[in-house]
Amino acid sequence: MGLPGLTGIEHIGITVPDLEAATRFMVDVLGCEPVFDVGPYVSDTDWMEVHLAVHPRTRINKLRMFRVANGPSLELFEYVAPDQKKVGPKNSDIGGHHVSFYVKDLDAAVAHLKQHGVKVLGEPSEITDGPSGGLRWVYFLAPWGMTMELASYPNGMGYEKEKKPLWRPAE
Repeated sequence: MGLPGLTGIEHIGITVPDLEAATRFMVDVLGCEPVFDVGPYVSDTDWMEVHLAVHPRTRINKLRMFRVANGPSLELFEYVAPDQKKVGPKNSDIGGHHVSFYVKDLDAAVAHLKQHGVKVLGEPSEITDGPSGGLRWVYFLAPWGMTMELASYPNGMGYEKEKKPLWRPAE
């Protein structure tokens, strides 16, 4: 009754305006590890449109894969396309999104982001009851404007009293 053989999320792909600047943020601020690069990709046929649902003259300058502790990998793309939009969707827009990073100490992580000049949106929120009880979280903006989140629930969340945890950090 589902996708045969599904075992988890392998990676998340994100398009950035400048791969080298994004890499500096991912490595120097977030602590991700670059693993490999691929590209450029360009085609004189309709391959890009058929396989990636983008303009046929789109060019992928490069993609870079990152290890993110023990979660899914992140794949950053630097695209150039004739019809490329330069502003990403807000969370409230269809297709809006964010990436959440689990941290053991939310306050220390927030202080770290602020020390690196990262815009943190408000103060951490804490949920005390219901299925998300035990969760502390805060959103921040990547240098290219994408919404990201820090999350922490060292004692688990409320729903775990009845269900298997969605994910647990490695110790």
